[in-house]
Amino acid sequence: MNKVIISMDKAKNFRVYLTDATNMVEKMRGIHNTTPTASAALGRTIIVTALMGLMLKGKDDKITAIIKGGGPAGQILSVADSTGRVKGYIENPKVDLPLNEKGKLDIGGAVGNQGTLTIIKDLGLKEPYIGQSQLVSGEIAEDFAAYFAYSEQQPSSVMTGVLVDRDLSIMAAGGCIVQLLPDADTEVIPKLEERIMAAPSMTDLITQYNDIHAVLNVIFEGFEMIIVEEKEISYECDCSRERMEKALISIGKQELERIIEEDGQAELICHFCLKGYLFDKTDLENIIKEVG
Repeated sequence: MNKVIISMDKAKNFRVYLTDATNMVEKMRGIHNTTPTASAALGRTIIVTALMGLMLKGKDDKITAIIKGGGPAGQILSVADSTGRVKGYIENPKVDLPLNEKGKLDIGGAVGNQGTLTIIKDLGLKEPYIGQSQLVSGEIAEDFAAYFAYSEQQPSSVMTGVLVDRDLSIMAAGGCIVQLLPDADTEVIPKLEERIMAAPSMTDLITQYNDIHAVLNVIFEGFEMIIVEEKEISYECDCSRERMEKALISIGKQELERIIEEDGQAELICHFCLKGYLFDKTDLENIIKEVG
């Protein structure tokens, strides 16, 4: 189960999006066959992107997060919608670095911090909203928090973690976004920051309690929390043969003719689910007719 709790404190000072996404990240790992470092980097990214997707209002709204940090992991990209579906990929799923000085997976070293986090929101308007911020650490959570602060002027705390088992499967994965609400009592902020700083890691909490409601109570001990809504998030790809055909149409008649002449067919692989779509010579000739 990949449950998300959306809650706020009784005084309406802050809102919380909290999830146990262990199964979702394990599905992602199985598809991309990632190393532990890549599992954690991509897993953290899709968790936060999925939670941001739930913040969207329209049923067809989508959000894309693109991380380019200059590290050996390469580009990380994830896409989520307002219904809780998310997909993603990491350019180098086999990235593998020694543990960092704390004895943990070196996510920051793999992702790099000499680059940007770009957020694209497709809200059904003429042009999508595009926001961008400089990476802070490459550890993902801090980078998304910086994005909220600098690009959306929304004070936020972001926590996310992925714990990989000895057999490379995902033992625990989760995330939390905390955002101040308009007219929040400024006297509450230090207490809230103290609770967040004192809380164990997301993976420790999920491993210990195995109950997202208990995790909520532990992190926000001392606050009276009200659950507004409960939702599900899932790793799902919406690729299709029709979409791949549009991609082929976009490369133009000349390039399609070259593919027929040199290869006689084309196979397109979806970055997000690795499903292959084969277009034989007849298919390509029919697409050329469409192109005109």
